[in-house]
Amino acid sequence: MLQNETLGSPTAETEPRILVVTSGKGGVGKTTTTANLGMSIARLGYRVALIDADIGLRNLDLLLGLENRVLYTGVDVFEGQCRLDQALIRDKRWKNLALLSISKNRHRYNITRRNMETLTDSLAGLGFQFILIDCPAGIDVGFINAVSPAKEAIIVTTPEITSIRDADRVTGLLESNQIYNVKLLVNRVRPDMIQQNDMMSVRDVQEMLGIPLLGAIPEDNQVIISTNRGEPLVLRKKLTLSGIAFENAARRLVGKQDYLVDLETPYKGLFQRVQDFFLGDEK
Repeated sequence: MLQNETLGSPTAETEPRILVVTSGKGGVGKTTTTANLGMSIARLGYRVALIDADIGLRNLDLLLGLENRVLYTGVDVFEGQCRLDQALIRDKRWKNLALLSISKNRHRYNITRRNMETLTDSLAGLGFQFILIDCPAGIDVGFINAVSPAKEAIIVTTPEITSIRDADRVTGLLESNQIYNVKLLVNRVRPDMIQQNDMMSVRDVQEMLGIPLLGAIPEDNQVIISTNRGEPLVLRKKLTLSGIAFENAARRLVGKQDYLVDLETPYKGLFQRVQDFFLGDEK
């Protein structure tokens, strides 16, 4: 199986890990990644806060099934209309997971870097150990403000040249904002197309970008179903390969294992090996 270096381990200190999930290009699965990684990390016992910084086009609440519970937003907190704990939406399934939408409307230019930094500092003060920021697509002021409080970044891309080029551009912008701890997640991988040389392999994408690989997620029709149900893939009783891959990426992110799903192996044999791993039967 494809192996890679350990990407870090959880720390005992109280300082939280603040990560921005970004892509540059829209439509590559950035919000789906944020929802599934956040849910997986919460299920591992950590206190997790998810910030939907995609102002005016928020979707993270839909993916988590929390859209009907958004009463207050980050803008309301900034304007003194409510307290931060009132704007936080606690997930009913996992109480240690909370969502904060920055805005219900298009208030992009009302949110400053200082606002975002104050917000994450306040969340840290509430005891959250992981703060994941769902970054808006593009590289305008919304992107700059969203990444400003982050210490780490996860770049989501697909094995398409346009997406990879945008990811490369975003990597440079992250470095210019002093974010050097960057990990790569390759989404919508098609092993059948890779074998037919119709799609770049995960290794090809990683080598082009030169970023440590966090995980690779296969194309999966269940993503649409889970989105419509407001239930992240990782909560399904019978996990698909993409759900297992998201859980795998979350465990690597918190340092619980150094194991990567190899999507270039035939699907049936791969799925059996991954099942064996999670059941403790892998030799």
